Amino acid sequence: MLGIILCGGQSLRMGSDKGLLKLEAKTWAQMAIDKMVALNIPVKVSVNKQQYTEYAAVFSANDLITDNETLQLKGPLLGLLSCHLSFPSEDLFVLACDMPLMETSLLTEMYQQYHEQADAGAYVFINDGEREPLCAIYTAKALASVIDLMNGEQLKKHSMKFILDHLTVSTITANEEQKKCFRNFNAHAELNSL
Repeated sequence: MLGIILCGGQSLRMGSDKGLLKLEAKTWAQMAIDKMVALNIPVKVSVNKQQYTEYAAVFSANDLITDNETLQLKGPLLGLLSCHLSFPSEDLFVLACDMPLMETSLLTEMYQQYHEQADAGAYVFINDGEREPLCAIYTAKALASVIDLMNGEQLKKHSMKFILDHLTVSTITANEEQKKCFRNFNAHAELNSL
């Protein structure tokens, strides 16, 4: 398994790269990496081509996976499938960089579920009745099936939630206290609550 920190978004509303924002002297991307490393799995950072130089100045180039430009996709799905094509035999534990309140305990809970219920294609949290696709585990087999859908022109939407509709999903329902961990931050005005 590989941990994947998704940093490849445009950060348009934030106005600056979210993965490189700092909280308590660490970038959001590094905070996410540290939480994944606690699971004793190797971690890579997913970035787009425009971000590569800035990220390579902060992280090892060997730990960066750049979006595969042959994929006619956008958004988190592009990052996820680019990572899958780079490491096709690895199951991927993804975490978006813009969830700075995520706690290692939730990642550990998901990791345990993955080991205990080995028959699912994806493992996600349910938060207020909605699946959280950006803090989730996707198996190599499930991602290969998504590539097949894409190659067969059956990928009608390029959203992560659409992908989950086509996979066998194992879920964990977030309790009230855990819900804050899934909050993602998109604009500077929201940072005051950190």
